[in-house]
Amino acid sequence: MCELLGMSANVPTDICFSFSGLRARGGRTGPHKDGWGMAMYRDGDVWSIHDPRPSADSDMAEVISRSSLKCDIVISHIRQANVGAVSLLNTHPFHRLLWGKTWTYAHNGQLESSGSLSIVHHHPLGSTDSERAFCWIVEQLQARFGDQEPSLDTLSTALSELSLQLKQRGVFNMMLSDGVRLYCFCTTKLHWITRRAPFKKATLSDEEVIIDFKEVTTDKDVVTVIATQPLTHDETWQQMAEGELCVFEGGEVVSQIKDDRLPKAL
Repeated sequence: MCELLGMSANVPTDICFSFSGLRARGGRTGPHKDGWGMAMYRDGDVWSIHDPRPSADSDMAEVISRSSLKCDIVISHIRQANVGAVSLLNTHPFHRLLWGKTWTYAHNGQLESSGSLSIVHHHPLGSTDSERAFCWIVEQLQARFGDQEPSLDTLSTALSELSLQLKQRGVFNMMLSDGVRLYCFCTTKLHWITRRAPFKKATLSDEEVIIDFKEVTTDKDVVTVIATQPLTHDETWQQMAEGELCVFEGGEVVSQIKDDRLPKAL
């Protein structure tokens, strides 16, 4: 399967350290060699990059891993293709416009019978089950709420319900953002860590890279990193529960739903 990387911060922050760890898993320390992508938000605006080559061998990934570009929210994905050819169109993250914002989404897992997900307006550009599920989510949200974006609590509940329905079809680990908040849903594996003062050193698991965060931060910084598997071996990461939705804003958890109700059939 694929792997995900997300970041939410209260100040513009670069993703170099974490992405270096993820990048190595894209064909060197892991099998996820079928493309990679990243979406980066700054003040609500998004910049994205997609590459169907393995991230471990990509010169574009090399640039990103060394770039000092600072962002508020990041969603990144390395792909191990199950459904759909290895191509630019099938490379995550995907984007759609909703409520005047660019929403970005990436998915880890495989969904059965995704072609039966009813879509009228937001059709996929590629051929993955992941993008079709995203289009279905956007369409469901628009059908429920029209042109008016709901409150955080209402939207979080809706996303939890929709994610639980998709979970019935297989593995559905996903990240979704509108440039303000980062929504994460876990079926099998998602871990997160919040770094704040007093900052410490951390060492990547997949690369011989150590960083002392107190040298590159201020006492007011709050940065949360979310990943399929922990990226460091000398920090304590929290594991999300099966069926849990976590919402991050400015590096903090602003909503957390652990829903044990049986999901509705699609």
